[in-house]
Amino acid sequence: MELETLFSPRKIGNVKIKNRIVRSATYEKRATKYGQVSEDLINLYTDLAKGGTGLIITGAIAVDHRATGSQNQAYLYDESFIAGQRKLVKAVHEYSDVKIAAQIHHSGRQGDHPKYETVAPSPIPHELTKRVPRKLTDNEIKEIIDKFVDAGRRAFESEYDMVQLHGAHGYLLSNFISRYTNKREDEYGGNILNQTKILVDIFKQLRGEVGKNFPITIKLQTQDCIPGGLTLEEAKEIIKILVDTGYDAIEPSGGLIETMKDFTSKNILPSKVIKSSADENYFLPTAKELKPLMRETKLILMGGIRNPLSAEKFLKKGIADFISLSRPLIYEPDLPNRWKNGDLSPPLCVSCNSCYMTMLKGTVYCVVKKRLETKK
Repeated sequence: MELETLFSPRKIGNVKIKNRIVRSATYEKRATKYGQVSEDLINLYTDLAKGGTGLIITGAIAVDHRATGSQNQAYLYDESFIAGQRKLVKAVHEYSDVKIAAQIHHSGRQGDHPKYETVAPSPIPHELTKRVPRKLTDNEIKEIIDKFVDAGRRAFESEYDMVQLHGAHGYLLSNFISRYTNKREDEYGGNILNQTKILVDIFKQLRGEVGKNFPITIKLQTQDCIPGGLTLEEAKEIIKILVDTGYDAIEPSGGLIETMKDFTSKNILPSKVIKSSADENYFLPTAKELKPLMRETKLILMGGIRNPLSAEKFLKKGIADFISLSRPLIYEPDLPNRWKNGDLSPPLCVSCNSCYMTMLKGTVYCVVKKRLETKK
């Protein structure tokens, strides 16, 4: 079989994933106005489960009502949300041993909800939103740590298979690890060890709540791609700390909203427009540098993976343990089954980033696919 590694099982922590394909967390704006799970949201995830993905990572779930980026984001900030989340997980688990992780999230300085102020380690103005976040006090940081821990525990109680912290793309946790957004000189800033402390504290406290068999993973910022921002060399030091701490898997990523002034630009991160095979696999160089540091921690490779034979090669060479997809699965949730059944043609997704524009208006969907369906 040409894709024997891509469709072979592998574990994250003690959880066995049936293949190496991960649906990377994708914001979908399909929860109710008040953050409860909707039938539309359940249908989205059951379509992905039917389509053959081994591990589905949910779109960002807010750990606090003030942590949301916009309306229709799912919440897990109190016990009232568990029943709906458990219903979603149960629906996904109906399909062929598919596993699902809850991504927990705080918007930080990139929040744009009109009702709530933005907060961050330091009051660095946001170039696009023009909002200046309020600097968090030490006590508030500890409260946010508690909120992440409580949300992770609720994900466990909702019967998710694992949890992923959103520590990338300019949201709150990544604000701490970047010197561009963290100018503090206290225990949460001033050097790499202090800047990473919030990620270590969340892990240790959450591990105490959920036990050793529930994997704790992270999507991690590895480069800000702006002057004065986080560099890959700094990210290597952060990776070493997180591996020593015990994180079960890391999905390296990069880029801020500041780098997304033009969603159709070829070079934006984390979602570059792909116009040729040369544009694919744009986080591969990052993975090659980070994988030797990972030891037992699994590396999930994201970023423009469009050729299943290339994915197979990366996995066989040990550059990554899993590969993750986002935009292709918006268009084609059954892509993994198509590849498994022998059709190795590229995804139907053309990586145009039109899905980003739908996020600004409402439910996230593929504009190209909808346009073609309308013409039929």
